[in-house]
Amino acid sequence: MKPSNHPAASNPLIMPAIPNIEDPALERLNRKRKLAAAFRLFSKFGFDEGAAGHITARDPEKLDHFWVNPFGMHFSLIRASDLILVNHEGEVVEGSMPVNAAAFAIHSQVHQARPDCVGAAHAHSLHGKAWSSLGRLLDPITQDACAFYEDHALFDDFTGVVLDLSEGRRIAETVGSNKAAILRNHGLITVGTTVDEAAWWFITMERSCQAQLLAEAAGKPIRIAHEHALESKRLIGSPTAGWFQFQLLYARITKEQPDLLD
Repeated sequence: MKPSNHPAASNPLIMPAIPNIEDPALERLNRKRKLAAAFRLFSKFGFDEGAAGHITARDPEKLDHFWVNPFGMHFSLIRASDLILVNHEGEVVEGSMPVNAAAFAIHSQVHQARPDCVGAAHAHSLHGKAWSSLGRLLDPITQDACAFYEDHALFDDFTGVVLDLSEGRRIAETVGSNKAAILRNHGLITVGTTVDEAAWWFITMERSCQAQLLAEAAGKPIRIAHEHALESKRLIGSPTAGWFQFQLLYARITKEQPDLLD
């Protein structure tokens, strides 16, 4: 049988390109709306834990500033207009509410270490923090988990609530060039070239932690072979794939909760 000349034969997952918004004001609005949507989704999926957790978006013009949730506002209530802009000295330059000290300590260092990173997400989600207590990387036991195959790291040193910049710097160094890291006894952190990508990696990583916990409780999971795990990551673990997966959830949450766009 001759190989097919159909485009899907070489590129079976055909996805639209990530839009390039050249107007900084429009791109800023886009990032803030995606950020607000991510918070609403995190709340809907039960990733909130009181005042813990934060997602950030680098400003498209002030590259050493990032937008983040105000400290003390529940994820389910956040609108685009509620987000605050913080510089890399920890000062709130737009907005009237304070910044979470841990958010600044971690995200300022991650954004500084990763100039390619627009978004970063961290929350105390149930299965992520449960898996983190084991001090292990995720195994490629499901297709979805393959997105993180050889592309996530383990921060194997819990010393308490992250309030010091040096601790945030160590976390950023551990993340390195990966899309995610497991913070032992703490939870998950994911990054992306878009807010959309970073949020999707967190959502699917949390679910991958849940899947492995369930599988190991039932028996010994079968690992996907190295070459198949790598090929699966190529297809579902790219920045475009991460961005695209989030669009489906964005459409859902903005229809259900349109006030987040305000």
